[in-house]
Amino acid sequence: MSEATEPTVLTERRGHVMIITLNRPEAMNSVNQDLATALAAALEELDSDNDLRVGVLAGNGRGFSAGMDLKAFVSGGMPMIEGRGFAGIAERSAAKPLIAAVEGFALAGGLEIALSCDLMVAAEGAKLGVPEVGVGLFAGAGALLRLPKVLPYAKAMEMALTGKPIRAEEGLELGMVARVVPKGEALDAAIELAESIAKNAPLGVAASKQIIQEASMLTDAEFWAVQNPIMERVFGSADAIEGATAFAEKREPNWQGK
Repeated sequence: MSEATEPTVLTERRGHVMIITLNRPEAMNSVNQDLATALAAALEELDSDNDLRVGVLAGNGRGFSAGMDLKAFVSGGMPMIEGRGFAGIAERSAAKPLIAAVEGFALAGGLEIALSCDLMVAAEGAKLGVPEVGVGLFAGAGALLRLPKVLPYAKAMEMALTGKPIRAEEGLELGMVARVVPKGEALDAAIELAESIAKNAPLGVAASKQIIQEASMLTDAEFWAVQNPIMERVFGSADAIEGATAFAEKREPNWQGK
C-alpha cells in the first residue's frame, strides 16, 4: 500500500497499555503534519480512556524517528499542533506515563519526541542526537530544555553545539536512558516496563509523575506546598483504602482510579 493510504500513526491496546507506533518507515518516521495530527489524537485517546494507564511510543522500521520531515518543512513549515507543539507532543505530552521504545536512532526532532516521554528504553547501539545545527536550524522542540535535565551540563552543551549523537549505552550511563536492551527488543522491554507501572494505583502513579516533574523547579518550601494537597487527595482516596486492604488480605488490589 502507498504511504497515502497507510495511517501515519498506529495504535494497539494490550490490557491497560496503549502502544503508539510512528508509521512512516520509508521516511524514517520523519514528522510531517499528518503524523503530528495523528500522534496528538493518539495521546488524547490515551489520556481520555480510563481503562488505559500507560502508553508506549515506538517507531516502525529501522529507527524510532529521524525528526522533522525537511522536505515538508521547506514547503509548509514546522509540523505543529496548537496547544501541543511540534509533532503533537513536544510542548504537551501525555498526562499518563509514556515510555519511548527506541530502536536504531532517535535524531533531531525524533530525540525530542523521545525526551517528551517519561522514560526511554533503547536498543544497544541506538544513536541519540540533535544534529539540527548542521542544517541551519537548532533543536527547537524541547531538547534544549530537557537535555540539561537528564544529562550533565557539559554533555548537553556538547551535543547541542556539535550535533554529534551519543549511543544508547552512554545515555544509560549518564541517566538519559532508563534501560538498554539487545537490538530488536526495545518494544518488548518497554511494554514489560509499562505493564509493571500499570499494575500500580493510577492516582499514586499520576501524583508521582506530577511531583517529580515539578520538583526540580521548586524550593523545599514550595515542594511541600505542592505535594501536601496532592498527598491529602491520594491518601484519602478509595484506592488508598483498597491498596491497604488488599495488602492485609494478601490479594491483588482492584484499582478504580478514585
